[in-house]
Amino acid sequence: MTGLRPLTPSDAAAVGRIRSGGSMRFLPPGRAAENAEAWLTRVLGYEDVEPRECWYRGIVVGADLLGLISVRRYPPGEGRLGYILREDTWGRGHGTEAVREMCAFAFHSVGLDVLTALHHPDNPASGRVLAKAGFTRTGSCDLMAEDGTVAAYPAYELAAKDYVPEKVGSPL
Repeated sequence: MTGLRPLTPSDAAAVGRIRSGGSMRFLPPGRAAENAEAWLTRVLGYEDVEPRECWYRGIVVGADLLGLISVRRYPPGEGRLGYILREDTWGRGHGTEAVREMCAFAFHSVGLDVLTALHHPDNPASGRVLAKAGFTRTGSCDLMAEDGTVAAYPAYELAAKDYVPEKVGSPL
């Protein structure tokens, strides 16, 4: 069973495995350069910022940290969802379960009204994850890569009023 948990400083090695290989080719431009330890230090710092604007969680099966998921608040009442899974865990439903749990957290604990998400144009599996979790495709968003090329990232949205939880009681 897939679950979510807070990240800790001891997660650096697992974060390094998640943020490597094929998983990195689907990150938005500019997100891949930071090493795992620096990334983890930065995101753990968000927990001490008030008002809180960003929540990161580890995606776990048992004790195995196999992915990362986040919600970043964009006022008023909107949040941006993002996630990454270790390449050897793709296609097993972990992303869909994690997205559903994070949506429940974002709507019920954070109090957001709408969540948005993008996925890399070469990663349609991520779009299927979002659709299974209840998101609707709304269009696309052009992002410029570091080499100057522009790609249309499919954009999705889920409103709290339309969210139907399949799983309740996440230990976030």
